[in-house]
Amino acid sequence: MLTVTDVSLQFQGSTLYKHVDLKFAPGNCYGIIGANGAGKSTLLRILSGALEPTTGSVSMGADDRMSVLEQDHYKYDEYSVMDTVIMGNRKLYDIMKEKEALYAKPDFSDADGERAAELEGEFAEMNGWDAETEADQLLNGLGIPMELHYAPMSSLDGRQKVKVLLAQALFGQPTIILLDEPTNGLDIDAIDWLENFLIDYPYTIIVVSHDRHFLNAVCTHTVDIDYNKVQMYAGNYDFWYESSQLMQQLIRNQNKKKEEKIRELQSFIQRFSANKSKSKQATSRKKILDSIALEEMPASSRKYPFVGFSPEREAGKDILFVEGLTKTVDGVKVLDNVSFIANKNDKIALVGDNEAGNTALMKILMGEMEPDAGSFKWGVSTSQSYFPQDNSAFFEGFEGNLIDWLRQYSEDPAETFLRGFLGRMLFSGDEVYKPAKVLSGGEKVRCMLSRMMMTHANVLVLDQPTNHLDLESIQALSNGLASFKGNLLFSSHDHQFIDEIANRIIEIPLGQPGCLDRPGTYEEFLEWKHSRQA
Repeated sequence: MLTVTDVSLQFQGSTLYKHVDLKFAPGNCYGIIGANGAGKSTLLRILSGALEPTTGSVSMGADDRMSVLEQDHYKYDEYSVMDTVIMGNRKLYDIMKEKEALYAKPDFSDADGERAAELEGEFAEMNGWDAETEADQLLNGLGIPMELHYAPMSSLDGRQKVKVLLAQALFGQPTIILLDEPTNGLDIDAIDWLENFLIDYPYTIIVVSHDRHFLNAVCTHTVDIDYNKVQMYAGNYDFWYESSQLMQQLIRNQNKKKEEKIRELQSFIQRFSANKSKSKQATSRKKILDSIALEEMPASSRKYPFVGFSPEREAGKDILFVEGLTKTVDGVKVLDNVSFIANKNDKIALVGDNEAGNTALMKILMGEMEPDAGSFKWGVSTSQSYFPQDNSAFFEGFEGNLIDWLRQYSEDPAETFLRGFLGRMLFSGDEVYKPAKVLSGGEKVRCMLSRMMMTHANVLVLDQPTNHLDLESIQALSNGLASFKGNLLFSSHDHQFIDEIANRIIEIPLGQPGCLDRPGTYEEFLEWKHSRQA
């Protein structure tokens, strides 16, 4: 049991939250949600002991062991993969290393023998003989092949390191696991394995994530940070979202009825307050009026941008023809004879582990990269707008503010018009004068979406558009793309985002020619793919 008692935190002169009282029980998974800057990762740091709260305390049981997902991908570069995973239980790892050092001594003494016997007892008690087997299982589940299990961490790429650090956090059955964005950098198969692992986990899990599908799959409770408060609710993210929307609507409806009653009473008082025969009734009505209190909805820290794409003209029947596209990037063939035809109203999601292939395909289609072989042709009535995965070139070296930046892509240069677009993307007041080159990742994405909305294109090509966005912005983007009256070609690792938008799925397998191409939702595609593999 992890207990939070009267915790408050003041940060840079402002209060993130106050009087927080929470209990995290075994057998449950708690998803922490809140707008960017609300203090989700900060709360995890308080729970882990890495940050002292301004007031209050955090305590856990004497027999509890806490494990935290490391964020520094280079911290263990001097160690092997196996050692890094087993370090998830530091006490066990230290016993192993002390044992190895003792047995390696050329002058092994009686005292060394006694110490070794003590260590062997503790080692066996902690299931040390099964440690490497457990580490192998975790690494295999996350997609790290056996030949890398004893490789140096420094030889792994960024995505592989993420998986090893996740295996470290899960190793040795800790009774409390803290995970900050555990699905970042994971492929769909690894996320699926992680979901199943956490669903069956018998102890306490606390997770921060922007992945709605993941939160819905694993969470039994939702911890919401908003209104400078931290409150716990039973249920997963969708249950919390629907409940909160319903509560807001109920308050609005109640206020509407109260406002109607107030107007009715005010009208009666004005008509009859001067009439002696009706003055008592008017006085009575005034007392009722004075007793009516409108429910105030607190100003939420959550802000939803408006994302809406309106094509200038409707595309004709012919959209896109792709024939035999092949491309090698950095010595790896990422596209091999890929062919497909995009039909009118297709919303195609590019999925799978071959992220380089998906990006290469989009770059080729948008004229930013030449194929090694094959061809493509856009329909004559189509117009395209592109969201690249790496948008740094749009901002680096630009010396102006957000108004100046957006003006480059606008037919109307008026500041009031540009302010309107930026306002929809949550840039208000003096924020529009912020230098474009200092924007955060999420702010750059919102600017790029504003740019795309201005094009009025009837075909949108988006490469990982949900990267850097918070839950609210992802939901707004999902709604905007789902209602778009044109064609889409997009890639994403966000399971729910794909399922809400796509009506056709294409997977380009790495190391194999062609592609897997199926109409329908993402869930239907996964069922079909699993049935083929069974």
